[in-house]
Amino acid sequence: MLECSDCGTRRSADGLETVCEACGMPWLVRYPARAPTLIDRTELRRGHGMWRFRAFLPLLPGEEPITLGEGDTPLLRVQRIGERLGLENLWVKDEGSNPTGSFKARGIGAAVTRAVASGATRFVLPTAGNAGVAAAAYGARAGVPVRVYAPRSTPPTILSQILAYGGDLALVDGHIGHCGQHARAYASDTGAVDLSTLREPYRIEGKKTLGFELALQLGWTLPDAIVYPAGGGTGLIGMWKAFGELRDAGWIHGRLPRMYAVQSTGCAPVVRAFDAGADECQPWEDPRTAASGLRVPAPLGGRLMLQSLRESGGAAVAIDDAVLEAEARTATAETGVDFSPEGGAALAGARELLARGILDPANHVVAFNTGAGWLYREAGGLPPT
Repeated sequence: MLECSDCGTRRSADGLETVCEACGMPWLVRYPARAPTLIDRTELRRGHGMWRFRAFLPLLPGEEPITLGEGDTPLLRVQRIGERLGLENLWVKDEGSNPTGSFKARGIGAAVTRAVASGATRFVLPTAGNAGVAAAAYGARAGVPVRVYAPRSTPPTILSQILAYGGDLALVDGHIGHCGQHARAYASDTGAVDLSTLREPYRIEGKKTLGFELALQLGWTLPDAIVYPAGGGTGLIGMWKAFGELRDAGWIHGRLPRMYAVQSTGCAPVVRAFDAGADECQPWEDPRTAASGLRVPAPLGGRLMLQSLRESGGAAVAIDDAVLEAEARTATAETGVDFSPEGGAALAGARELLARGILDPANHVVAFNTGAGWLYREAGGLPPT
């Protein structure tokens, strides 16, 4: 069943869904007939990847996912970074080890699985970068063509990966919002399923496996705080949904983590709205950041992100590009984890939250590296000095 995230309208999940017809806001998937048990929890060790959590995912009996082996990414203690930043118990969830090099594999894998099962024969997607790579790869896996609209300023390695997976790439002058306009027009003209963030309900379902996996890796406990680089925000929204579902199923107990969103000062609509006490984000004029995944000037999920931050007792901070890029380079050399600019933003955001007294040095903190740094470096190029 689908439930509108804003007006509460409900409808069956039996088609190729877009946004709520009544108010234009995103749908959320509900599973009223399912009640995962503690026996289901013990069976997880027999599975692998994100689909081991299928009791919480949009698969019908007998259906198999379209998968490239996404999930089971490392949760790593990063003691040297923690000592440098002033955090005694800092961990990194490294999503760069996913197929296609980023956490986008989770959401796109779930969205493509459900859409193909519902009869999709063509996809379209606007991208700031990594989602386009994932869409092209999972489209190839499903045997379904994918049109990808990307800003011309997208890192060249990411564009080459989209082409390598057979994506039909169209470059656009502007940002992801302009790409979204092209994608919606293409969907209208061709009947392609629009995989845009939150314009279909299943990318959140894939992203919520971030939260399931974190709980599993921590022995069904959760950290004090999660620091997450947020552009479109499906990962943050999905994790908060996952924690609620785990608690309702009796798989976890106690207080849920405080959720913290990190953005770039060059594109920070969520931070601005949070600081203003607003319920929704206003479009950010002239978005500019080297962290292409954070260059989302008008996130459709802005209201849901703000709700997650406030319900959890969290906050939002913005980091200068020079700082997040320097942090990504330093952390990569310190740990052997290949940090993307977005991952650098998460670490720099944790340091800023500590400096403001929002985090305590003794807190158990998990920061997310949402993608691999190699996707942002030109082939054969040397890193900046």
